[in-house]
Amino acid sequence: MEKNPLGIIGLGVMGRNLGLNLIDHGYKISGYDRDNSKVRALKEESQGVASSFDSLEEFVHSLESPKKILFFVPAGQPVDQVIQELLPLLKEGDILIDGGNSFYQDTERRQKQLKDKKIFFIGMGTSGGESGARHGPSLMVGGDREAYEILKPMLEAISAKADGEPCVDYMGRGSAGHYVKMVHNGIEYGIMELIAECYDFAHKVLQWNEKQISDLFEQWSKEELSGYLIEITVPILRKKDDKTDDLLLNKVLDVARQLGTGAWTSEEALKLQIPTPTIDAAVVMRNLSSRVEERKEFNNQFDTHSSPPVLEPTVHQSIAQELKKALFLGIICTYAQGFSLLREASKNYEFGIELEKVAKIWRGGCIIRSKFLEKSRMAFSKNPNLSNLLLDPSISQEIKENNLVSSLRKFCSLSLSSELPIYAFLSTLSYFDGFRCGRLPANLIQLQRDYFGSHTYERVDSQGIFHTVWE
Repeated sequence: MEKNPLGIIGLGVMGRNLGLNLIDHGYKISGYDRDNSKVRALKEESQGVASSFDSLEEFVHSLESPKKILFFVPAGQPVDQVIQELLPLLKEGDILIDGGNSFYQDTERRQKQLKDKKIFFIGMGTSGGESGARHGPSLMVGGDREAYEILKPMLEAISAKADGEPCVDYMGRGSAGHYVKMVHNGIEYGIMELIAECYDFAHKVLQWNEKQISDLFEQWSKEELSGYLIEITVPILRKKDDKTDDLLLNKVLDVARQLGTGAWTSEEALKLQIPTPTIDAAVVMRNLSSRVEERKEFNNQFDTHSSPPVLEPTVHQSIAQELKKALFLGIICTYAQGFSLLREASKNYEFGIELEKVAKIWRGGCIIRSKFLEKSRMAFSKNPNLSNLLLDPSISQEIKENNLVSSLRKFCSLSLSSELPIYAFLSTLSYFDGFRCGRLPANLIQLQRDYFGSHTYERVDSQGIFHTVWE
């Protein structure tokens, strides 16, 4: 019996669609799932090309050596369980690929565990959702370079393409692939919250209906704000509810669920002392949205609201322009925060991540793909040691020439006077102002720490560490 070059464990949305993608590119695959209905579905959808199994031993036996097994199972214990079940069936040189959203420290642990058995373990961040898996995802691969080179032809074939280049690359050693995907998701959180706050402003302050707002986003999607998350907002705003005559958006509970990858990003940023306030704000606002009953009770206690400023229709279009510019700066700063975290993590954990490669493979297939990522790629190409995107001369010049900061201030001022919660935008503005501030009030904090804890301080006029006897 002819052996297949790759096996997939977990034939849910991602596993099944990636399998069909592989088949489209001429690769025969084996599929395994405990759920027989998913096994049958893959066989039917592939018109019998995929070899489907409900026996793990038969599944592994169907693969050529070295065996290459990709799995899409929930993060955590399910991944460890799959590995333990596979171990007796594997040999030296076989390759396991975790395509899910595993926490990077778990990936590091699994790599060390399997290294002793001379089995390769690849952590591969996969972005693009169901459609991306089927038609071309962005793939962030980390682990042993030798294993990546074996997988490279298959992964390049099925990945998305941007300007003819495959949106897959080797991110670095260890758990670099899953770390990059974690930060990708953090950036995703930040941009989604910024877009939601824009919608809220247009709806409540400009008092535009969903048709007007969707038209605005559609126009933005053709300009410098072009990107997947902007694009999908247009059909979302226009979608009718199939149970009523209303729009679907008006029938959806205002609770933003989360799987935790955004919080992981914020926790990592705190640990590595990298400011990521826009991402942090997005996590906080999702947490706040989940406190539905408390918000209702608090709203009843503070049910008096000041009258929002009355904006004449004649100024609506000019305000919409300010809104677009504010969002653009918010998105730039969110990317800047994410890339800064990746740089620090790469240095701290010795991943060897090249930020130009990250920007390159994020340009297509993934959820945070956008026109701006090409500018990010160019910035890191010109200066691989660039510590923050805001320091790139071309990007900073674009911010100045288009008066993006002024627009962000105007938008924040209008939103605050209208009592709108715009935590992500306010965090972005404070980040920008703090980053360019010549002298922050941290000197006072240094002396407070020295006063109550003898933590010492540094001076601007001489080198060394100093302490004052306060009492």
